[in-house]
Amino acid sequence: MTSRSEVGAGLDQARRTALYRRTLAVVVVSQVFGGAGLAAGITVGALLAQDMLGGEGVAGLPTALFTLGSAAAAFAVGRSTQRAGRRLGLAGGFLAGAVGAVGIVVAAVVDSPVLLFVSLFVYGSGTATNLQARYAGTDLAPDDQRATAVSVALVSTTFGAVAGPNLVEPLGRLATGLGLPALTGPFLLAAAAYGVAAAVLFAFLRPDPLLVARALAEPVTGADPTDPAVPAAPREARPHGSGVAVGATIMVLTQIAMVAIMTMTPVHMRHHHHDLGEVGFVIGMHVGAMFLPSLVTGRLVDRLGRLPMAGASAATLLAAGVVAAVAPGDSLALLTVALVLLGLGWNFGLISGTALIVDSTPLATRARTQGAVDVLIALAGAGGGAASGVVVGASSFATLSLSGGFLALALVPVVAWHRAAIR
Repeated sequence: MTSRSEVGAGLDQARRTALYRRTLAVVVVSQVFGGAGLAAGITVGALLAQDMLGGEGVAGLPTALFTLGSAAAAFAVGRSTQRAGRRLGLAGGFLAGAVGAVGIVVAAVVDSPVLLFVSLFVYGSGTATNLQARYAGTDLAPDDQRATAVSVALVSTTFGAVAGPNLVEPLGRLATGLGLPALTGPFLLAAAAYGVAAAVLFAFLRPDPLLVARALAEPVTGADPTDPAVPAAPREARPHGSGVAVGATIMVLTQIAMVAIMTMTPVHMRHHHHDLGEVGFVIGMHVGAMFLPSLVTGRLVDRLGRLPMAGASAATLLAAGVVAAVAPGDSLALLTVALVLLGLGWNFGLISGTALIVDSTPLATRARTQGAVDVLIALAGAGGGAASGVVVGASSFATLSLSGGFLALALVPVVAWHRAAIR
């Protein structure tokens, strides 16, 4: 049996760099398809539940269910990755997401709320996997390019994630032509897209970047450390004790604020007589803002630091909440601005928080810790999604938007405390 050290033997710096770039390329391709699958639940999940069950109070249930499923999947993918590497963990997660999307279509056809709920839970596996794929590029990344590596994975999600919401109407026509409910169209796309993402990762993410990184961190028996052909082991993270907690807090708070406002925006728009094309446009712009700025954000996080960008996340999310609250319900332009700011603030928080997590975890436990943190993120999203419908039902969309914006301000004392702690 080949040892992990032997996996990395003979891998000089040039070959390691080439493998790092190849890994990023495979992740990019998989994320394009993964993004398309992710967008279905965001765009029409609340509307499908409302049509099947009726009432605003249930509109947040789909987001809650697929984010709860995302939490379970994040734990499973993290544990699987820790044991067997990124390839099997990520491919399995996307495959489960595809199965869940098929189940949602079947549930709508037979009008089964129970099957809908179970399928939404399983569909969440794709969401978790799409998020966890951002870590794959960091395994072999130089220390000063970790946030940039995260950003490459995230920005590639944009292409599928923006296209998905803007295809709502043609996908609805396709579903209707097949004798299916119109709102199942995006989930047909999700099933195919997640399936392709799983196949790409399983076939091409070889050798596994996490296993290679571990092998490079181990001494090779009999190797001469002065030989320039033998690369130095990558420097392990030298974490501050609070790094994981602070990184997780940043991502949890941004997730709650973003998911709560995003979930109820389609319902709010439909109440003000916006058609599905306009809903798809706004959500598409939002998802684009979540991922497209990532290349710039990653460089800013690497150069300016994790904590300043976390502070920028808080300010941007507050602005999003205020604009959403004051925007007239019939104003497509202002709702678009609000949702773009919402996506951008989430992007700042996710990349800065992710970089803190990678900085603060050794290779020996990195994948397991990353999975555990993503469980918290998913649970936060589930809570935000479930509460959003209740808040709007009891009060208003404006109240929900302001609450989400002010919640993000809790990042400011967290960032200030960590800055003081590391000095």
